[in-house]
Amino acid sequence: MEIAPADVAGWIGRSETAEDDATPLLARRMAGLLDRDAPEAGEVWPHCWIWALFWPALRHDATGPDGHAARGGFLPPIDLPRRMWGGSRILVETPIRVGEHVSRRSTITKVAEKSGRTGRLCFVTVEHRLTAGGAARLTEIQTIAYRGAAGAAAAPAEPGPGPDFEPMWRRRITPDAVLLYQYSAATFNTHRIHYDHPYATGVEGYPGLVVHGPLTATMLMELLGANLPAAMPRDFQVTALRPLYAPAPFDLVGRVDGDAFRLLALTGDGHPAMRIEGTLG
Repeated sequence: MEIAPADVAGWIGRSETAEDDATPLLARRMAGLLDRDAPEAGEVWPHCWIWALFWPALRHDATGPDGHAARGGFLPPIDLPRRMWGGSRILVETPIRVGEHVSRRSTITKVAEKSGRTGRLCFVTVEHRLTAGGAARLTEIQTIAYRGAAGAAAAPAEPGPGPDFEPMWRRRITPDAVLLYQYSAATFNTHRIHYDHPYATGVEGYPGLVVHGPLTATMLMELLGANLPAAMPRDFQVTALRPLYAPAPFDLVGRVDGDAFRLLALTGDGHPAMRIEGTLG
């Protein structure tokens, strides 16, 4: 039974644990969809690849209408039908390595209701603490956003402002259904907006398949790694600003100043879609 955001106080403090292995096979699959070489056993597991870990082996008869797990269980059954990833802050103590067995302790720390362009919104904050070999490795503070069933907001009529900094690096991405399928498969993400075009456009009102927020963040961090191969991000904030859709091209830009880096994904007409700001170790 779904409940209103005001009734979810009982979920704050709720925790669950999960176990997974950062396998070389999964590393090869992630590297393949990103068109890069895979890290070998014992090498650093890229920080954003944690989103390929800990997905439950979801039974088909346990899915909801949107392809996600049916409401209830660990996350509160918010009475808003659209669920999406709103961003994360990631703090790294010691990187995970390929081949390691990793544990995750997840705790709901906050539930907040707000009003937005499309009506009511609810934000659930979950803190994930990852350990391996008995030692703390990484903490992710993740925001999950819920909204009503109204269609996606119309695209802005005017061109966007572009980046608010002078980029040192730039890469254009043209996402397609194959890329989105590969990422959905590698992460066992069953959300239909990423692979079911009739559902994404006809039911949820998007103009096309939706590019996964974590995939965009991963590609932004890949831009950083490609230009600063020896860099080791220690603390970074990912903020989702607007959706990206396949097959519309979008741009990744970034720069570094001392130990601070800034990354931005922009729609093809220059509207900010995702921002990452962080520091290097």
